[in-house]
Amino acid sequence: MKSAAKTAFQYLIWIIVVLGLSFLLVTFVAQRTDVNGTSMVPTLEDGDQLIADKITYRFRDPQRFDIVIFPYKYAKKTYFIKRVIGLPGERVRIDDQGNIYINGQVLDEHYGLEQMTYPGLASQEITLGSDEYFVLGDNRNVSEDSRYPDVGNIRRSDIIGRAWLRIYPFGKFGSLTGK
Repeated sequence: MKSAAKTAFQYLIWIIVVLGLSFLLVTFVAQRTDVNGTSMVPTLEDGDQLIADKITYRFRDPQRFDIVIFPYKYAKKTYFIKRVIGLPGERVRIDDQGNIYINGQVLDEHYGLEQMTYPGLASQEITLGSDEYFVLGDNRNVSEDSRYPDVGNIRRSDIIGRAWLRIYPFGKFGSLTGK
């Protein structure tokens, strides 16, 4: 009988350790995220499942073209996935032809699915604060992003992590860094 109690206690300890490690992993290291919508097409598709890296930004700031995850401020448990375009302290403007200007220079980027037709808030130059980022979806004409008042500039503290790995669909499994 003593041996059965000891075995049960060992299993209980093992379960507590596994749950504790799982909690630490999900809270501080990585998080599974589903893509819901088409704002990041062609890079990400509706239904893709990702692993978000939550640790990298503890050691460095987000960089231009990183794909980041942040909460939507008007809906609980809703997260947006967008691409970083403007960095802290930069000036961002989008003209009527869909060209993106950073500090007065046209940004050389080819992530947009098509020519952007709505510059939104960025039709007037926006100066980002010392902890603010300007983000866009790759499918620019259907993306709700920093051009819209309800999203606006994203504060550094609101960024949960960067999209790091696509785990589903299996045929597209792989790293999202450098895309």
